[in-house]
Amino acid sequence: MVIATACFAMNDAITKFVSSEINFGQVMLMRSVFAMALIAALAVRSGAMRPIRTVLMMPVGLRIICEVGGAVTFLAAITHLPLANTYSIFQALPLAVTLGAVVAFGEPVGWRRWLAIAAGFIGVLIIVRPGVAGFNQYALLALCSVILCAVRDLATKRIPKEIPSLFITLLTTISVGTGGALLLLPLGGWSPMSGQTLMLLIVAAILLPIGYNCIIMALRIGDISAVAPFRYTALIWAILIGYLVFGEVPDAMMITGASVIVASGLYALYRERLRDRGRPAASATSLPPDGM
Repeated sequence: MVIATACFAMNDAITKFVSSEINFGQVMLMRSVFAMALIAALAVRSGAMRPIRTVLMMPVGLRIICEVGGAVTFLAAITHLPLANTYSIFQALPLAVTLGAVVAFGEPVGWRRWLAIAAGFIGVLIIVRPGVAGFNQYALLALCSVILCAVRDLATKRIPKEIPSLFITLLTTISVGTGGALLLLPLGGWSPMSGQTLMLLIVAAILLPIGYNCIIMALRIGDISAVAPFRYTALIWAILIGYLVFGEVPDAMMITGASVIVASGLYALYRERLRDRGRPAASATSLPPDGM
């Protein structure tokens, strides 16, 4: 899980780094093209291919739409915000999934987890700082990405089990790449890429499957409730990479808000573990949008 979060953080750092040369629509397109070739080959080899009409199924279509929307808002946020700030806001995703499960599926939530959810979103407000001098409107895009990814995860729970995950991944990657192609013109069109940028995008496309494979291994080998808390190491990687690569130093408000979010998320996970040790935890499966 720690290696997986490092892969995702490095992937997003690459996106932020190359955004000075190309727009994020082009990043979405190029990264998806490279990843698509690898995923398609794996899907064909494993017999995971299904009819393209699968995308018309309600949960599949909703998941893809939310993944594309989440990718657009997330990439727009990280290109204009410090990496650590974006990742801090995104740590509220498991709490958003828990809240969404109550609304969509009627799952029971005790008062302690309600308090944890409320505390987590207070932490988000501390980071976003609406109405004060430090407010950045791009933080709202990160929050929109959290909401879209929460709906994505809830829709994923309704996808029939006979549809292979690898095929859903392929459909999602194609859709994210298509979304990037549609955004090219509004964001300024195609820009020539240097050899360095091209190599970095290839590295980013390779990091994604590695990250997801590590998550699958972690969840299959280890106890979910034991593994899930380590997803918060993504924030440590984001702070470290942000400082070393971009010279970003987190301020006190960001540290405070992130601490509140992580503490409330860990407490909600602890309460969930007490309630049902055999039930997969939302914190283990909620992931940032990366076209995978």
